[in-house]
Amino acid sequence: MVYGDIGTSPLYALKEVFAAGRVPLTPANILGVLSLVFWTLTVVVSLKYVLLILRADNNGEGGLIAMLALASHAVQDRPVLRRRLLVLGIFGTAIFFGDGVITPAISVLSAVEGLEVAAPALHRYVVPVTLAVLTALFAAQRFGTAMVGRFFGPVTLSWFLVMAALGVPHIANHPQVLAALSPHHALAFLFAHPGIAFVALGAVVLCVTGAEALYADLGHFGKPPIRWAWFGVVMPALVLNYFGQGAMLLQHPQNVNNPFFEMAPEWALVPLIGLATLATVIASQALITAAFSVAKQAIQLGYLPRLRIAHTSIRDTGQIYVPFVNWSLYACVVFAVVVFGSSGALAHAYGIAVTIDMTITTVMTFFVIRYAWRLPLAVGLAATGAFLVVDLTFFSANIVKVLDGGWFPLVIGSAVFTLMMTWKQGRALMAAKLRSESIELPLFIESIFLSPPQRVAGTAVFLTAERGATPFALLHNLKHNKVLHERNLFVTVMHHDVPWIGFERRIEIESLGRDCWQVTLHFGFKNEPDVPDALKLLAGRGVLLDDMETSYFLSRDIVVPTFGEGMPMWREKLFASMHRNAAAAADFLHLPTNRIVELGTKLEI
Repeated sequence: MVYGDIGTSPLYALKEVFAAGRVPLTPANILGVLSLVFWTLTVVVSLKYVLLILRADNNGEGGLIAMLALASHAVQDRPVLRRRLLVLGIFGTAIFFGDGVITPAISVLSAVEGLEVAAPALHRYVVPVTLAVLTALFAAQRFGTAMVGRFFGPVTLSWFLVMAALGVPHIANHPQVLAALSPHHALAFLFAHPGIAFVALGAVVLCVTGAEALYADLGHFGKPPIRWAWFGVVMPALVLNYFGQGAMLLQHPQNVNNPFFEMAPEWALVPLIGLATLATVIASQALITAAFSVAKQAIQLGYLPRLRIAHTSIRDTGQIYVPFVNWSLYACVVFAVVVFGSSGALAHAYGIAVTIDMTITTVMTFFVIRYAWRLPLAVGLAATGAFLVVDLTFFSANIVKVLDGGWFPLVIGSAVFTLMMTWKQGRALMAAKLRSESIELPLFIESIFLSPPQRVAGTAVFLTAERGATPFALLHNLKHNKVLHERNLFVTVMHHDVPWIGFERRIEIESLGRDCWQVTLHFGFKNEPDVPDALKLLAGRGVLLDDMETSYFLSRDIVVPTFGEGMPMWREKLFASMHRNAAAAADFLHLPTNRIVELGTKLEI
């Protein structure tokens, strides 16, 4: 399941290297390209991701956000460096959403293009069939994957076995392709034809699309299964298939337009198209699910506004559905399929997204090695320097494709990055404004009991973003209702840059006297922020809550953009719009809908 994306790369990677005559189809060039593919898989996936980066886990979790949290926490005593790392990591996360758009589009398109091999007259149906498959895929997200997820592993395993089986007969007929296992063929190709080789590298990198997924899924499966699957099944199957395509091209260079499907015997072509479509749907599903997870983590780290999140499984809290992300991805995927129209055209856009994330991951790994693991500078440079050179080489080969389609993931990434940074900075401006206008909570509690208001039965839970500050909801409640509850909890929810925070560290409580308490709840970016459930832990601290006698008071802030300090006006207006359309805090914090009181206030930024 982890390797679904990289497992569908043989559908289009080698085809793109030789497409439109970019690389002449000579035996020496074929061996050189195959050698580049093999050593790219070895260096980038085997050495960099499987052996090195899997070690950089954040409490067992992987992925760019987990590594960003790990690296930024390690350099927290260097504020300038920490800010730069945060910006770099958030940009990489934004580019990931561009990858999440291109992967379903290019994968399903490349599988359905097998119809052209079966019957060239079916060319005009490729795009409509692709759109139908993708529409069904995105429409099914709201039902979750629990029902069909059990088939993902067996189908993907079958796909890898079939890929290996397709390559073996062609290699047996032309065993000379095995000479490409030697790196001297790759080096000879690079030095003999540097211009052609540079162009080829822009397509060769497609063979490692999806490498980030094995790191992102670290928390779901652990290191040993991911490593065993790669070395035991995935890499051998990929190498056999790529070398089989190369062997076939040595004998039948006219099959270069779609070497993957041309390898198959005629009787197996239609079943192979069906299996390829299933495999690409599973690869796409993995990226969509990852996009939901990344969006949720970004929300809890304060980089995206609250979005409605639906849980699609009562047993697995990781199975979620985020409608806004789902349909935004769908709209972009449809745009990509219609505008680009073929996997070949989309390949220009794909490489740049992949290489940007690969490069950012390598940079982050250096800071983890140097500052989190506290290893010497020479060790950090030695461990990541060669990988950075490889990443930058592939990035350079793809940056020239910006006008040919590389602009697409850059536009998506830049748009998401702007939204994320605007939200983060806007929230910081709101917090500063609240601090400047707030009254210290202990002093306020003392002052109101100089002339105490009437107290009513029950417990009031006041949600406040700033610990120690008097909530506006309390001020409005006293002003309009002129009562104070028998027990009052002032609750601040804190999200931290670690994946999980256990129940033993979930809650802090401080008595303010007169049955009033300051409570702080701590959640990791993969914890579910369930406030009522967390408050049950107060029973062990001597504070008993009756669900039916507990009311939750929230302040609904209305943001008013103003000229002056802060962000440019267009960004303040953008933030105000995002804030206005964010999902209700009550839903995000799992507050009971029949026990909520919301009181509004205006906030100028």
